[in-house]
Amino acid sequence: MFTSTRVVKFAGLAAAMALPLTFAACGSSTDSSATPSTGTSSAASSPSMSSSPSASMSPSASSSMTDQPFGAACSKVPASGKGSFDGMSSDPVATAASNNPLLSTLVTAVGKAGLGDTLNNADNITVFAPSNDAFAKIPAKTLKSVLADKKTLTSILTEHVTSPKLTPDTVAGAHQSLNKAQKITVKGSGENFTVSVGGGASAKVLCGNVQTANATVYIIDTVLLPKS
Repeated sequence: MFTSTRVVKFAGLAAAMALPLTFAACGSSTDSSATPSTGTSSAASSPSMSSSPSASMSPSASSSMTDQPFGAACSKVPASGKGSFDGMSSDPVATAASNNPLLSTLVTAVGKAGLGDTLNNADNITVFAPSNDAFAKIPAKTLKSVLADKKTLTSILTEHVTSPKLTPDTVAGAHQSLNKAQKITVKGSGENFTVSVGGGASAKVLCGNVQTANATVYIIDTVLLPKS
């Protein structure tokens, strides 16, 4: 359970996000268990869009389509280099995220929380990764305060991670988060999913089924917070 100070911080952060969360999600930008360790240098810092297979496609072709990233924001991912889908697939998740321009604020947060090694060394995980725009919904003063509070920041970030890897066919449902305090709830199907933790506000998946060496990443439009 959180201390009273952390509960106040969570409540304040949730309240600060209440107004921005009424805006429409922006698709232009933007977490089983492992033992936390100090941050890693890789974290100092979860293609073309996949359309639904048509009825005329063969089973093998349909299967291939569901293996690909999907979502409107996928077009914002670099087409080549370490930050591309191919490039990210060869690196562990914290390192892969550090090369993706949609996730630079998340990478900064992971570094400040010292979670780089934890995420890179975890096996078979799913990360719901808030985009830069998701963090931009939080007032700058509030975000600065949370980034300076390692304990609270760690709790928030580990609420974005679960295990095992979840495919688009298995991601819907309730999943235990890495911090064990909250469950991650995913609703939807196909290419339309929403994600929430602890009864809090829902986030939309902007680009899903992104593969890294040890994780499947779903980039989301809102930082996940439990209901205050």
